[in-house]
Amino acid sequence: MLYESNPILDKLPEHLKQFIKPQDYADYTAIDQAVWRYVMRKNVDYLSKFAHTSYLEGLQKTGIAIDHIPNMYGMNRILQEIGWAAVAVDGFIPPSAFMEFQAYNILVIASDIRQLEHIEYTPAPDIIHEGAGHAPIIANPEYAEYLRRFGEIGCKAISSTKDFELYEAVRHLSIIKEAHGTPKKEIEAAEAHIEDLQNNMGEPSEIALIRNLHWWTVEYGLIGTVENPKIYGAGLLSSIGESAWCMTDQVKKIPYSLEAAHTSFDITKPQPQLFVTPNFAFLNQVLEDFANSMAVRKGGLSSIQKLIQSKDLGTIELSTGLQISGNFDYVIDFETKPVFFQATGPTALSYREKELVGHSAADHCDGFGSPMGKLKGINLAIEDMSPRDLKAYTIFEGQTITLEFEGGIKISGEIITGTRNLKGEIILITFRNCTVSHHKKVLFKSDERLYSMAVGEHIVSAYNGPADLNSFNLINHEVSTSTSKPEISPERKKLENYYLQVREFREGINTTISRHKVFQEVCKQFPEDWLLAMELYELAKSNGDADFAHEIATYLEALKSNNPKVGQLIDDGLQLVNASFVA
Repeated sequence: MLYESNPILDKLPEHLKQFIKPQDYADYTAIDQAVWRYVMRKNVDYLSKFAHTSYLEGLQKTGIAIDHIPNMYGMNRILQEIGWAAVAVDGFIPPSAFMEFQAYNILVIASDIRQLEHIEYTPAPDIIHEGAGHAPIIANPEYAEYLRRFGEIGCKAISSTKDFELYEAVRHLSIIKEAHGTPKKEIEAAEAHIEDLQNNMGEPSEIALIRNLHWWTVEYGLIGTVENPKIYGAGLLSSIGESAWCMTDQVKKIPYSLEAAHTSFDITKPQPQLFVTPNFAFLNQVLEDFANSMAVRKGGLSSIQKLIQSKDLGTIELSTGLQISGNFDYVIDFETKPVFFQATGPTALSYREKELVGHSAADHCDGFGSPMGKLKGINLAIEDMSPRDLKAYTIFEGQTITLEFEGGIKISGEIITGTRNLKGEIILITFRNCTVSHHKKVLFKSDERLYSMAVGEHIVSAYNGPADLNSFNLINHEVSTSTSKPEISPERKKLENYYLQVREFREGINTTISRHKVFQEVCKQFPEDWLLAMELYELAKSNGDADFAHEIATYLEALKSNNPKVGQLIDDGLQLVNASFVA
């Protein structure tokens, strides 16, 4: 096992475990630790005034420290007390898998950390975003339940083929943007590709719409009133740039509603508007309203049509409770009602999320199709027929009959047996020498093989994924590109060593180093680095070395002139240190 498990993680199905990777805490450099420390100290200072009260309380409850990147094993021991757990993953994972983790009360945390050059914001998931953004807020019970419920509903959302293409493109951009030395042209091409995909998505799928809801709440949500909002979205909590930007009048504040599901976003740019929920309970209300529009609750012809368009593994559930899981190929309808459906390739039949004996994907390896609906001229649906009704219509074993359904679907053959559900309703009728036709077109012939016809008047639900997770081999996680660790240059190693020396001095591990000499060497060898000087400035102030502090502050002021991009970061850092030493 690549990670330390616990009772919550033990409940994970195997297909989710394939996304988990070890955290490899030793891979974090002293520069990484300094980045974490700067962002967290700045965030805690700023967010103590502008974040929802659950944020600071949650930092303590979840064991997230300001001075150290969190170790997930330690986090899990604390998270378990509030019924949650955390796992490390490799960057972006498919949206449905991400949401399914949430349904199991598990936070997925991208264990990489942003580069110093992207300290304010990165489009890539990283441990600052996931650990310092998502984890603290789940200490609020109402919000935690929203997150769990969102995952439960979101993992049932039906996607489109374009959704996966967009996911791969966003994942690729996040990887190359955080990789050292990626040419600017390559990043620009990746961004242009995403923009092109976003502009040509067509009718948004369920997963696209619910992803919008996720973005405007879990990632970029505000809470309170439009006039006086507080931050709770992880994307804002983890971005020292956008957390300040979002509170200005330049960002429009809109009362949260179902409209958020139809408001798209651009992951590569600051958001021009944000939604404000009055409280966490209202998030669940909007989520339930959205769920009512999904195929998982609406059923009907449109629900199976969504699965057909998705070209992905999905499930339809009939009014008898029979569940058919597979890749749906086509549907025949009559008066806007499905009267025949066909799944292609391995297909499994289940009842109450448990596969029926003899109806596995291996038993239906070539697909499964069936008539459905009412029999022509008979008001009573087959599932509602009593044993006497069935006998009256000669629907019982040993009879060779022809059943004609509404819409011109006919099935002829010898009835062998029937399968009933717990209510006593017939959910399958098994035939021998069976022929299924639509008007004059033969859809299926079983010859000597047995054929089981699904029984159900209508489709009550359709959703992403199989009914029984054990029916299919879902261990198929492959991505076109994977995060990779670049080879570290000798110069970078030298800089990392200086950071390590300063860190060890602050923590009392090695107090024999000369901080003045480290400062001089960094100024000479790494004239663009500002964060280590900031750490030395803090140490000088804490040790009462006013001359050294003044020397560093003068250097940082000069650095601002030469590199205006880091000017605000330097100002914020100096202000934070100075404020902490005011008598």
